[in-house]
Amino acid sequence: MDDCEFAHLDPAYRRFANLPDEERIAWIRADRWIGFDQAGAALARLENLLTYPPRDRMPCLLIYGDTGMGKTKIVRKFERDHPPTFCQVTGVDHRPVVVAQVPSEPIERDLYRELLASMGAPAMAGGTLAREKDVCRSLLRTVGAKMIILDEVNGMLAGTFRQQRIFLNAIRFLANDLRIPLVCAGTDLARQALLTDAQLAERFEAFHLKPWQNDAGFTGLLKSFERILPLHAPSDLMSPEARSRIHKLTSGVTARIFRLIETAAEDAIRTGKERLDAESFGDDLVLPLVSMTETAHRRRKRAPQPVGA
Repeated sequence: MDDCEFAHLDPAYRRFANLPDEERIAWIRADRWIGFDQAGAALARLENLLTYPPRDRMPCLLIYGDTGMGKTKIVRKFERDHPPTFCQVTGVDHRPVVVAQVPSEPIERDLYRELLASMGAPAMAGGTLAREKDVCRSLLRTVGAKMIILDEVNGMLAGTFRQQRIFLNAIRFLANDLRIPLVCAGTDLARQALLTDAQLAERFEAFHLKPWQNDAGFTGLLKSFERILPLHAPSDLMSPEARSRIHKLTSGVTARIFRLIETAAEDAIRTGKERLDAESFGDDLVLPLVSMTETAHRRRKRAPQPVGA
């Protein structure tokens, strides 16, 4: 088929429709960035913080929302937009953005180790806590860090109250000592965790990633999928029936929307249907677990009730 036969696709994506079926499915499954309004607003706020001049009390940001709302994708996109650059003179990678995941247990030493690992530093063996803290601070200055981002901050609640207090003190110290913004990302539990430290909470602006509503923004997201999915025929995801079905199956959670549409697109290729519409999201589709739960719930509601129930 010639590219001009895929006029329903964005010109930049038409060539993928010419790939063999298995390659098209592999392309659909690949991780990629699809921008949307909330993500754009979060990235804009991060950009604003990155250029903030040093001061004694640096502003900080919490990006929070339900699991699957795209927090980590936003963080990784921002990190890709500000990659490290190698300096030939000093032999150092300059990293304006340092991203680390909060350890599974909020232990201060593990925080420094995660930050060191994210900067490519070799693991320290036998060093004291004070030594690892000093090395971490020194390396953050050496690489020219302008922002620290801690992902999955809600994991901090896995520790004892004392561990949480020490951990919060540690990240506050880093922000104060380096005079750079601190960004945390996580679920609503992350917000609750930060609120336990009044001094730290005062510095944080909260950015809430809210679930999608079945509105114009949701329609725009589905239209984006129609324009990039390498299917041979035009899809119809923007009809009221299709929008409603997708929204109910996913509860408006970004990751669920992406996974559901990917699953339906794979099925459309394997069956030869080559398009998506409301019928593509029927009960016979092999659905992600959350969508399966929603489907089972609908079936129970439709089932006739026993007499006297």
